[in-house]
This record gives sequence, structure tokens and C-alpha cells, in this order.
Amino acid sequence: MTPGPPAVAATRPDGPPITTLVCDYGGVLTNPLAETYAVFSDSTGIPVEDLQTAFARATRRYGVSPMAELEIGAIAEDELVRRVLSELDTDPGDVLRGLPFGEVWFRGRRTNEELTAFLRTVRAAGHRVGLLTNNVREWEPRWRAALPVAELFDTVVDSSREGVRKPDPEIYRRLVARLGADPATVLFLDDLEENCVAARVQGMRAIRFDTTDQAVRDVGHLMGLPALVNEPSGGTS
Repeated sequence: MTPGPPAVAATRPDGPPITTLVCDYGGVLTNPLAETYAVFSDSTGIPVEDLQTAFARATRRYGVSPMAELEIGAIAEDELVRRVLSELDTDPGDVLRGLPFGEVWFRGRRTNEELTAFLRTVRAAGHRVGLLTNNVREWEPRWRAALPVAELFDTVVDSSREGVRKPDPEIYRRLVARLGADPATVLFLDDLEENCVAARVQGMRAIRFDTTDQAVRDVGHLMGLPALVNEPSGGTS
């Protein structure tokens, strides 16, 4: 990764200065998951409710979510497709038309350009930026092509390469170790509350992402970027 500018301390109300922002990928640096599901449904002809039911049935059958297994590299993408579509009695070749699952999935995935621009602003202010993502090894070329990874991030921690995923405490420990940071100086942004809770347990500050405007406002407030704060911060935790 290309090193960012030297960290500049930002005062936060309840602890030491925040010097690093760490973001999630899916649902934060992309459009919401529900939109991706909807486009996948349109592309395959599988109703969203049926697809979600198939994932749930596969999870019960194998005792673990197939997506969770995929995100730690325990199974390959083809096995996820087999597990899920077999619950629908559907031929993967008919549904995916010979394409990889990820290619069809990424038709409904868009980069959050506004938040990406905000990360550039955070770095320009002298802070470090990291990425902590539950992701899929087969999808790495796709998501990296959609983001200026080397430009934006000082550290990338990807579950599919770590063999462990959020909210497991171990992936947060690895993140902090690679940052070489005191957890209390790290601010974490994720769209899932369970992932935020896990970050707080490790000593980080965490904000749950709801909308881009809310995230920019709340992160800007805590990191001492008043020019980005248009109204009093709310929703931080």
C-alpha cells in the first residue's frame, strides 16, 4: 500500500486523539446489500425472498452460513452456488448462464463515490485510512478494480485471506497490529451493529453506517474535521 501522510491527531470527547479511520467495504463503500440482491434477482429470475430462503436452508443444512464459509476461504465460490441453488432445485447453469456467481452479483454493486471522496479528504487532513472487509477471494479483482485501493488505504485486512471474519475478535486484533496503533486511536465504520460492537470490545470507537451523509457528519465530528460537519452530530456510539 502507498503510505498516507503523517497522522495528525484529532481530539475526541472521551479518549485519546483519533488518528486512523477504518471502513467496511460492502454496504459502506458500496450501495446497500438490498440493492445488490434486487439486481441479482432481476438477472437470474430468482425472487429475492426465494434466494434468501435458500441461503437460510443451506445454513441449517450445513450448520454454517455458506457466505460465511466463502468469506474465510473455507469453500470456493462454486461450492456456495451448489449449496444455495440446490435448495431451489435449480440448475446453476440455467440461472447463471455459465457465468461466475460473482460476475452476476457485481452487476448490482456500485461504488459509493461520495464516501470514497470523503476518505480522500480524511487522508488529506493527515489521518490514516484502513479497510477491514469480509470478502471473497474470487471477487478480489472485481472490488479492487472498483476502488483506488493503493491511493485510499494504508492497510487492507480481508477475511478471505485471513481465514477469519468479522465479528471474530481475532480479525480486529490483526487489524490493530498491522496498523501499529493503540485501538483507542482507531475509529471504525461499518453498517452492521454486531461488527461495531466487536470493534468497541477491542477498544476502538465505532460508528454504525446508516447513510453517507450521516457517516460523513459523524466521522467528521469525531475526527475534528469541522468543515465537513453541517449540523450537530447524532447517531454515534
